[in-house]
Amino acid sequence: MRNEKNLGVHELIGLEVEVVKSTNPLQRGLSGRVVDETYHMLVLETPEGEKMIMKKGAEFRFRLNDKSVIVKGDRINYRPHERIKKILRRRKK
Repeated sequence: MRNEKNLGVHELIGLEVEVVKSTNPLQRGLSGRVVDETYHMLVLETPEGEKMIMKKGAEFRFRLNDKSVIVKGDRINYRPHERIKKILRRRKK
């Protein structure tokens, strides 16, 4: 079950998200639903269409039920299947 402590090891597609911080000032404040994830990008579905947001250097606020969780993009800047392994490995140390 996804919660604020283990969000990094779960699938992000389908979650509501807001860009809190970004190296591109035009992307700050964008919000929508994650529809795809690549190595370096999150693709958000917004009312204006799909927007590609770089993970590196960004901060995201994900909404989980009635809570919000801030995640630094540098922590999730991996391919989805690799991110899970790396984060779990890091926790064991």
